[in-house]
Amino acid sequence: MTQERTVLTGKHFMQGDIACAEGAIAAGCRFFAGYPITPATEIAERMARRLPEVDGVYVQMEDELGSMAAVIGASYAGVKSMTATSGPGFSLMQENIGLAVMTETPCVVVNIMRGGPSTGQPTKPGQQDVMQARWGSHGDYEIIALAPSSVQEMFDLTIEAFNLSEIYRVPVFVLADEIVGHMWERVTIPSENAIKRVNRKRPRTLPEKYVPFLPDRDLVPPMASFGEGYRFYATGLTHDETGHPRTDTAKAQQELVQRLCDKIRKNREKIVRVSANMLEDAEVMVVAYGTTSRSAMSAVREAREKGFKAGLLRLITLWPFPDKEIAELAKRVRAIVVPEMNCGQIVREVERAAKETSVIFMPKLGEEPHRPVEILDAIQRGSYK
Repeated sequence: MTQERTVLTGKHFMQGDIACAEGAIAAGCRFFAGYPITPATEIAERMARRLPEVDGVYVQMEDELGSMAAVIGASYAGVKSMTATSGPGFSLMQENIGLAVMTETPCVVVNIMRGGPSTGQPTKPGQQDVMQARWGSHGDYEIIALAPSSVQEMFDLTIEAFNLSEIYRVPVFVLADEIVGHMWERVTIPSENAIKRVNRKRPRTLPEKYVPFLPDRDLVPPMASFGEGYRFYATGLTHDETGHPRTDTAKAQQELVQRLCDKIRKNREKIVRVSANMLEDAEVMVVAYGTTSRSAMSAVREAREKGFKAGLLRLITLWPFPDKEIAELAKRVRAIVVPEMNCGQIVREVERAAKETSVIFMPKLGEEPHRPVEILDAIQRGSYK
């Protein structure tokens, strides 16, 4: 069989899950461990075929607990690594996601969200995992989560997820709903040389002088790989800069956990991305993400045609949450409309950031996403606040 190119440069008609897999390959991912689960299975299937073509490794694990553990191990061996799952599997990964945070392991976790709780609706869309992404594991920590709204963004944001994971040594989530994962659209894949890839920051000291968790000014420590001659500890226990457990001191806990939080919080301006549409003179702002933002954009355009001054703030980064951006825009509008495919998750963060500005929440569960006419009705109501 003729070996395919690493990057499939050109224009393609592609499914969202497949675009995600191709984005991972283009970003340099060479290890995937996962367990099949609807609606993310196509990512695993594509990686199973493509990784051997680019000298990578695909492993179907016994479950999602093992999958996340294998991803951590592969990353520490120096390989860009990822897994993909949906809500039930994401729940099972949470303990090891906490381990990845504590050991500062760069990796990517893709969650193609479906309706829950429990087994829920395996083939239907949902946005019910966004708070689990932020708070799913125990303890204090910060993560990064991106929300694609198109097949093109499934490709682009998967690459960005890998880059961010390497820059900040943190798990990065790609949170897409089932519709985006299973949608087919045109995708433009640039040339290999045009794709920005970030490789992890390497130690600048000799192996015998390496202090594995001594951070640079950006609060992120350089990272050596196992098997390269660097001898060091990596533990989920509270540890000092040498990596050795220090559970007997409040100082070690304070310094370590605060740094794990601050390396994201103090760099939020570099991480957070939103897309502002027709907000210059807007009186009503719709805040949406994922599939819901597509319906919201249609509703905003129709509202403008009817004479209502509406605009859309599309959230590309869900975590860290764009609270500063929302707070600033909230001062200029009468009302904020938040449609979500859940009973109320991101809307709570919007209300916190918006302060006194009226927020109209539009929950929706089940197989049908919000229709533009429904969001248009909320825009009209918000115009008279």
